[in-house]
Amino acid sequence: MTRSARWAWIVALTATTGLGLVLAFVVRMGTDGGGGISERRFVWLFWANVAVAALLTVVIGFAAVRLLVRRRRGKFGSRLLIKLAGIFALVGLLPGLTIYTVSYQFVSRSIEAWFDVRLAGALDAGLSLGKGTLDALVADLASKARLGAERLGDGGVPGTPLTLERMREQLGVSQLALVGDSGQVLLSTGAGAATLAADRPQASLLRQARSTGVSSLIEGLDEEALTGPDGSGARVRALARVPSRALALGHSDDRYLLLVQPLSRTLALNALAVQAAYSEYQQRALARDSLRRMYIGTLTLALILAVFGAVLLAILLGTQLARPLLLLADGVRQVAAGDLTAKPVFASRDELGGLTRSFADMTAQLADAREQVQRGVAQLEGARTRLQTILDTLSAGVIVLDHEGRIDTVNPGATRILRLPFAAWRGRRLDEVAELELLARSIEQRFELLRTSPEAGERDHWQESYELARGDGAAISLLVRGAHLPAGTRLLVFDDISDVVSAQRSAAWTEVARRLAHEIKNPLTPIQLSAERLQHKLEAKLEGADQSLLLRSVGTIVNQVQAMQKLVNEFRDYARLPAAQMKPLDLNPLVQEVLALYGHALDSGVLSARIEAALPRIVGDATQLRQVIHNVVQNALDAVSEQDNGHVEVQTSSARGEHGELRAVRLTVIDNGPGFAEKVLQRAFEPYVTTKAKGTGLGLAVVKKIADEHRARLRVVNLHQGDEPDAAVVGARVSLSFSNFAPAAHPAPPPAPASGGPAANSGGATQVH
Repeated sequence: MTRSARWAWIVALTATTGLGLVLAFVVRMGTDGGGGISERRFVWLFWANVAVAALLTVVIGFAAVRLLVRRRRGKFGSRLLIKLAGIFALVGLLPGLTIYTVSYQFVSRSIEAWFDVRLAGALDAGLSLGKGTLDALVADLASKARLGAERLGDGGVPGTPLTLERMREQLGVSQLALVGDSGQVLLSTGAGAATLAADRPQASLLRQARSTGVSSLIEGLDEEALTGPDGSGARVRALARVPSRALALGHSDDRYLLLVQPLSRTLALNALAVQAAYSEYQQRALARDSLRRMYIGTLTLALILAVFGAVLLAILLGTQLARPLLLLADGVRQVAAGDLTAKPVFASRDELGGLTRSFADMTAQLADAREQVQRGVAQLEGARTRLQTILDTLSAGVIVLDHEGRIDTVNPGATRILRLPFAAWRGRRLDEVAELELLARSIEQRFELLRTSPEAGERDHWQESYELARGDGAAISLLVRGAHLPAGTRLLVFDDISDVVSAQRSAAWTEVARRLAHEIKNPLTPIQLSAERLQHKLEAKLEGADQSLLLRSVGTIVNQVQAMQKLVNEFRDYARLPAAQMKPLDLNPLVQEVLALYGHALDSGVLSARIEAALPRIVGDATQLRQVIHNVVQNALDAVSEQDNGHVEVQTSSARGEHGELRAVRLTVIDNGPGFAEKVLQRAFEPYVTTKAKGTGLGLAVVKKIADEHRARLRVVNLHQGDEPDAAVVGARVSLSFSNFAPAAHPAPPPAPASGGPAANSGGATQVH
């Protein structure tokens, strides 16, 4: 037990002792009737209890202040302590107030009942009855004394003992005596005559007899006389003066006849009891208000001590009861905050102590479980991180659908391939995305087919290719693989195989071009020669309209044959592109050499060049690269040919890293034409894909093959106004990046500018106009 607990128990025992003293005082008052307790003792007891109550008030006030200070400081458990103290205080206060109220009413009404009018009347009547009885006895004896005295005075009856004895018997008294004028007994007779002779009548009785002739009184009517050792008891005396002098015994004084009659002991005691009760009633009637205040004050002191003791015990017991609860609640709060360290245990053998021990064991188990969970979560998070890293680095697109077909997980590859903001569509069904509605239906049908009737070789996944029109108008080819996952989820993995399809198409076109060049080129020359021979034979023989018709027909045949030969030659060049002769070369002279062929465009300002000086040398085939430059520039000039302010710019530049290391040598052609259509942009490098009315679509296809031979990256994009993807197209850009550099990068001096295209150096670059 702590020091504060021992101190609280001492104060509580002191309060209980004070309460016991007050209750003992009340019990004594109840048994003694209140008559045995003086006002002085009551005042002393009152102030003693006031001192005890003041001490308890100070202790309770100190405890209450401590609770309030704990509450204001926000200490944990202060509210519970206040609540428990209040509950215990109410448990002690309410019964105490009830008992006090009942006791107050009982005491008030009991005291009023003690002084009821009927009770006072009954006491008065009893007192009057006893007094009347005694007065009747006294008056009767006085009459007998007067009668006896008259007998003695009339007729000269001699005052002899025999005469007195006879008169005593006639009057029916116990004793009879003849008394002198000074009160001495002259002659006596009857029982106890000797005692009567020694017992002189009282002076007051004698004086009254002299003045009135007869006097009487009651002697020995008190508790001491009735219970004394002599046992004389109470008696009635009557003294009457003898009117005649016939009884004189040698003296000239008056004589008196004294009659003595004893009272019944029972009657005397009853008379004394009635008199004592009446006296006590009168005394209490006079002290009725003081008595009420004494009783009520005692009850009030008992209530105050009981209430204060109850409040103090409430605080003490509340603290003792709340300690394990506070310990438990603080542990719960710490556990809720994530603190699973070892918790203290309340040292007791009761249920609350067992509860704290169980809570400490549970906390230890939770700590172990949390540690295991944390290890599992760390392992799971590591696996999830690895999986997410794999998904993020996959070039293929991955989409996971939940059991309701809603988008749950999407990797960056899916966003890149489909160019759709999947991050904003998570939680939506795949068929709710307008661009993927048809694809979603096809995928749903394929999953249903896998579930109901899988094809040969299909177990838990399927594979299918689809053509998809993206929102930007481009058509892509997707290879989609689907599989069922646990809990009804579905996995979609897809790749953009547009490049593969394009390569397949290019290979197919290569074979077609080879066969077409072989099958068509052979008959073209005989057809042309036959037409020319006909013209030579028949031209001189025909005149007028016939001759004109012949010339036109032959000219048409020859022109179409030449066009067919040109087309066959292009197919031949595409199908039988010679192997590249890779040698170190400088790109700038090649560009300037090709641009020199477009003198008119240079002079008119439609074509211009921006050449970077000291451009690093690359490894390549000069002949094939001339063809690349020529095809790209010609396409750009064709694109701006119908515009008034059309312009084409050819640029050479080098791309370097943060530390100046060489990354690429780049050839760029930019025009401000209408750009490429989206559907053409996706298949720009396939044969027969063109926007020209008379084009074959083989120009960029040849450029692509040459770029692949040189391990260069070819990129074709549209230029938008303001660099916004959805803005209007203001031109196109074709860039070719070379990363195969010559071992000794010593740039050769640029050749002299071609005729019609002067060159000037400005800012480290050569501009050709």
